[in-house]
Amino acid sequence: MSATEIDYYELLEVSRDADDKTIKSAYRKLAMRYHPDKNPGCADSEARFKQISEAYDCLKDPQKRAAYDRYGHAAFQQGMGGAGGGGMGAEFGDIGDIFESIFGSAFGAGGARQQARRGADLRYDMEISLDDAFHGKQTEITIEVSQTCDTCEGTGAEPGTGKHMCAMCSGHGKVRAQQGFFVVERTCPTCHGRGEVIEKHCRACGGEGRVDTPQDLQVDIPPGVDSGTRIRLSGKGEAGPFGSPPGDLYIFLHVKRHKVFEREGTTLLTRVPITFTTAALGGAIEIPGMDGEMISLDIPAGIQSGKQLRKRGAGMPVLQGRGRGDLVIEITVETPTKLSARQKELLRELQETETGEECPQSKGFFDRIKDAWSDLTE
Repeated sequence: MSATEIDYYELLEVSRDADDKTIKSAYRKLAMRYHPDKNPGCADSEARFKQISEAYDCLKDPQKRAAYDRYGHAAFQQGMGGAGGGGMGAEFGDIGDIFESIFGSAFGAGGARQQARRGADLRYDMEISLDDAFHGKQTEITIEVSQTCDTCEGTGAEPGTGKHMCAMCSGHGKVRAQQGFFVVERTCPTCHGRGEVIEKHCRACGGEGRVDTPQDLQVDIPPGVDSGTRIRLSGKGEAGPFGSPPGDLYIFLHVKRHKVFEREGTTLLTRVPITFTTAALGGAIEIPGMDGEMISLDIPAGIQSGKQLRKRGAGMPVLQGRGRGDLVIEITVETPTKLSARQKELLRELQETETGEECPQSKGFFDRIKDAWSDLTE
């Protein structure tokens, strides 16, 4: 009785949905029963041992098992020279197609040529000002990039010449080699997957079908972009080999530091120094915004250094959205360093009238110092 006439699951005495552990356990049990050393001189036991070994060799491998479940013993007979004794034949015909139908092209290409590869994507780093990021900008860049050869129109062949089918792969674009049970495919080294061989290479591109040339491109920068924003120019990357589609160009933006404003998302931040008299008495100041308009700020009396004031809607535009972020102004109270004699006289008069209640933070600090000193001397 040959293995091709008996179901592998029946040989191992397991169900078709048995897991790997069950199959392994059943094989070990049967192998011990029919091993030739256990049955010396018994031809039937020896034949049975070969059959269950062949069955286990197939079912223990997930890929072989999947092929067997779908095609039965035919999975290992079509163009394979039989499956006797657990060995596989030297030819590699339809089994590649079988595996392709089950697992996809990784196990067989079905004779199809390699698909044309698209060109490589390219990166371009662009530095812009914060003003450009605020208003948006339309600019032009020049890059050196591979483009389709005009002489051969991307074919790689000298005009007036042609191509012929690759003899190495018979036009498939791939060559096969068998390693044990599996059929391994790789790109044909002669035609590089095209299935065709150029008779005479184009003199302009050397047979590549593309040449490096400067290209002028227009870039539209929308308002609200930030460092790290990526702009994609579809089809403006490197041309694909032999007329295949081009890649894309990605422009990465880097926003330069501004002299006045810092940025956190859509929020703008700036520090504004004011005189100590304005801080004490209050008042109003004006600063220019990113849009060129003057922004008025009311300074409350008694404001301290580090206090932040917020102007709604005076920040950066929302990228591809509506509205603007906020402007945050941090106040810095500046102590005068150059005083006239009259100013000094007035400040001394002010100092003489101080009771300590005018500056509660200072008074509170020195009160805590006194309390701490008293605790140490008690």
